[in-house]
Amino acid sequence: MELQTLTPHIRYLPHDPQRDRPMLACIQGQRHTLAIDAGYSAAHVQEFYTALTRQGHPLPDLTVLTHWHYDHTFGLHAAQGVSIAHQRTNEFLRQQQRLAQSGPYMEQLKAEDPHFRLEYAGQDTLHIQLAELTFTNMLTLDLGQLTARIFHTVSPHSEDSTCIYIPEEKILFLGDATSEDFFNNGYMDRAKLAQLIDTIRATDCALCVLSHCEPLPKADLLAYLESL
Repeated sequence: MELQTLTPHIRYLPHDPQRDRPMLACIQGQRHTLAIDAGYSAAHVQEFYTALTRQGHPLPDLTVLTHWHYDHTFGLHAAQGVSIAHQRTNEFLRQQQRLAQSGPYMEQLKAEDPHFRLEYAGQDTLHIQLAELTFTNMLTLDLGQLTARIFHTVSPHSEDSTCIYIPEEKILFLGDATSEDFFNNGYMDRAKLAQLIDTIRATDCALCVLSHCEPLPKADLLAYLESL
């Protein structure tokens, strides 16, 4: 995967459908560089960092998690700098740690998910790490000439869904917030989706970035979600 430029300050490594790796992005301010999500694995994080270094960009010194699912968080131990997550994200990750310590969790995930099996081929150990800083409702970061407004949102995908809004760029990162709940038989909670649509509509963004597809104009995303 080649690093893509969204704006002069925002770059991303596209999602990889073969392994179901989510998009990883970074927002480069004058003082800090914030990464969006921590990747599927250490190899995923290293690929992202290598792509940034190859183009002469600084590596992130901050990483924020959009939610707890393993394709977004199991590379956190390989991420540098300070990590940030909603408090529920850490609660879910703590549960994942207990599962990994109490039985053959790696083998279970490989059996259940062919993408996980491919990502972790030849590996038998999981390194699940909690975020160092947590928030409850909203956290605002001054990156230096750029602001990152990190906020919890109602979502049909996961209880801890977190969005990152960059007002100077009018870009909203949504993680997987618009998707159904894959840990509940793919259930789509229409009431939660309606609340999320209202949140997106109320946000002054031009572009919406989801983790498993290419960035979309706000109007296109809203039209799609309202058609579901």
